[in-house]
Amino acid sequence: MPSFEKGDVVIDPISITAAVSGATAAFNTIKSMIAAGRDMESCIGDVSRWMRMASDVDQAAKQAKNPPLFKKLLSAGSVEEEALQAYAAKKKLEAQRQELKNFLNMSYGPQAWADLIQLEGRIRKQRQEAIYKQQEKRRQIIEVLAVLTATLLTGAALLFIIWVAVQA
Repeated sequence: MPSFEKGDVVIDPISITAAVSGATAAFNTIKSMIAAGRDMESCIGDVSRWMRMASDVDQAAKQAKNPPLFKKLLSAGSVEEEALQAYAAKKKLEAQRQELKNFLNMSYGPQAWADLIQLEGRIRKQRQEAIYKQQEKRRQIIEVLAVLTATLLTGAALLFIIWVAVQA
């Protein structure tokens, strides 16, 4: 069963900026701890937080590529803006990932990076199973309900127009 910390938040694509800010804060903490000579075990909480935020940014980028139906129809401009934000966020996190890899390789050898990648895979899988699937189901339910509501309202409007025409 996936385990998440108390501060875990399900990310909405709109809050890509918050995820990048959180990842950057965690990254800066990791950098300062490594520079101060701390061992990897003391950094693991911050590394885990950085990875969760990076996973959230990746998920937001996927959602930006395939936005909900009503978002496509009602706010086309913001869809492109979200896609650009997600792209910029991914590039920033790629640079942080490379710098983190260099720090770990220089400080602890290449095995530290391999261990980190293994941890990241586990975290992403947990988040995929527990959070992102639930988020996708919720989005689909909202879309179906919105389509049903629009259909019912359209049908009711047509019936009202027919009723008014028959009465006249």
